[in-house]
Order: sequence, then C-alpha cells, then structure tokens
Amino acid sequence: MSKHLLSCDWGTSSFRLRLVNVRDHDVVGEVTSPNGIGAVYNAWQAAGGEANVPRGEYYRSIIATQITALHKQTGIDLTGVPIVLSGMASSSIGMQELPYARLPFALDGAHLAMRHFDEQPDFPHEITIVSGVRSDHDVMRGEETQLIGLGAGMDLSGRDAIFIFPGTHSKHMFVRDGRLIDFKTFMTGEVFNLMASQSILKDSIDHYHQSDFNQEAADAFRAGIRESGTGNILNALFTVRTNQLFDLLSKRENGMFLSGLLIGYEIRDLTKELSGHLVLCGGNNLYQLYKTAIETLGLAGRATIIPSEIVDRAATAGHIRIFKNQHLTLNKTNL
Repeated sequence: MSKHLLSCDWGTSSFRLRLVNVRDHDVVGEVTSPNGIGAVYNAWQAAGGEANVPRGEYYRSIIATQITALHKQTGIDLTGVPIVLSGMASSSIGMQELPYARLPFALDGAHLAMRHFDEQPDFPHEITIVSGVRSDHDVMRGEETQLIGLGAGMDLSGRDAIFIFPGTHSKHMFVRDGRLIDFKTFMTGEVFNLMASQSILKDSIDHYHQSDFNQEAADAFRAGIRESGTGNILNALFTVRTNQLFDLLSKRENGMFLSGLLIGYEIRDLTKELSGHLVLCGGNNLYQLYKTAIETLGLAGRATIIPSEIVDRAATAGHIRIFKNQHLTLNKTNL
C-alpha cells in the first residue's frame, strides 16, 4: 500500500488537493483552487465537450495541473501516488456520475458506490471516485466522506447522535449504532446570501467578517436567534428591515442579526429532537456562530463541539479510511 495518498475534495465552487501520509494522517502539502466542478464543467462544454475532448481526459488535466503545483510545493515525486476524489466529482457534471448510496449507510464507508480508474500513460495515478448518499427526500455529496472521517475517531456504538455540518447547505445527520439513518438539508447559507445581496434587506446590512465578532456583534447575533422563536420566518425576516429603519442596530450588527435569525431557525429545529447527542462539526468560518447558537438555545449540555481544525481535515481522514478499506478488500479478493 502506498505511503502517501492524494486526497481531493472537489466541490461545486472549489477544489482542494492534499498530499497526506496514510499512516499518521499528516498533511504534507495542500493546494486549493476556485476551479470547482461547476466552472470546470462549463469550461469543458465551452471547449466543445465530448466532441472535442473526452470528459475524463479534460478533468484529469485539471487535476494534473494541481498535482504539479503540489509537487513544486513539497518537492516530492508524486508519480504513482493514488487519488481519492469526493464531493461533486461523482455528480452529473462531475468527472464520472455515480449513483447515490442508499440509507442506512455504514460509517466505515462499506456502502459507498465507488468507481476505480487505472493509471494512464499521461496520468500516472490510480483514481477512486466516491459517490454521495440519498434518502427518499434528500441528497448529499461530500459530507458523507467527512462523516466517515469523523466517525472513525468516535465511539458511537449504542448511542444516537446528530451531526451538524454548517454551510451554504447545512446538513443534520442522524446516526444510530454506527450507521447514518437519515439526514436533512437546510439552505441557511444560501438564503442568507440571497437576502443579503438580492432582496430589500441588502441595503439594511453589512456582511459579517469573522474578525468582527465583538461583543456588539455577538449581542445582535443572539438577538436574531431569540427572534427566530417568535413566529413565522417570512415575517421575522422583515424585522431586519425595521431594525434599520428605526435605528435599532447598525448595518453590521443587523447583518449579524440576520445571520442569527436564519441559523436560529435551523438549530431550533433540533430542540424537537429529544434523543440524540448533538455533534457540531463547524469549519473555521462558521464555528463560532453555530457554537453560539447552540449555547443560546440551551443545547450545549447535550452537545459535543468538534474543534474546527479537526473538521477541516475530516474529508481527508475519510479518504484515508476509504483507501485503507479498499486496499484490504482487494487483498482479500486476491487471496
């Protein structure tokens, strides 16, 4: 088994490639790019699509560029190092569309659909593409790999847990006895961006920056969380407008109020879930906001908050686990 692995998290709007040590999970090097699946697919189409260059070949060329950058950064010869791809790489606009795995979903990755590609003369890397997961009412691609990575380091036997993954489309994942049994998607981040940039509220707020989370901003954020419990979200959103009209909050504070309002509605949904330990898996940009929301709503006593630096490496940990399991399976098959 290779000492190193190329761990690739390829989302709709971003690309991240890490060189990791399989044994100790040490990240040796990392490159990121705005060349997400959406932009790459559009560029491939603009270049003539399948009639001009096969999709797989085009996508490999994008990966190869980033592998070259990673080689320059680390000085390590990456020839022959295998790649595990997750995220939107397995979507209809990705490198190869794969069917979603179905629930219940084992957290060791045993139920994943995967596609293996051998090395090519001009691309000396084996590729494993990982599928997403679906329920009867929801889908995800990428978060399941993070869940596999985090689940490897937690003892979840005999207990229910609800993993919270904040983001543009936040996920609440319901785990029982080491298996994902259900999940919900909340369009929290996308609704915030729409309200803040394209609605009547855009002139009433300034955008939040992580460094702005001072006492005044925190108070406004908590006020938004409390407002989320007072009634209908469509009515509550208009209070952002009246906050500004009545000079109740500055624009920056009002932006925090809007964020608290939307995150409050999302997290408040968990107050209905009386069983299940909460596990907050927030990355660096949303960690403090969701932590504050959980505390404000009185849920901290039944919550574990995973440090953001661990969450930011969760997909890579999932890739390593998938790679090791695949290697063991191949060895057993060849016995």
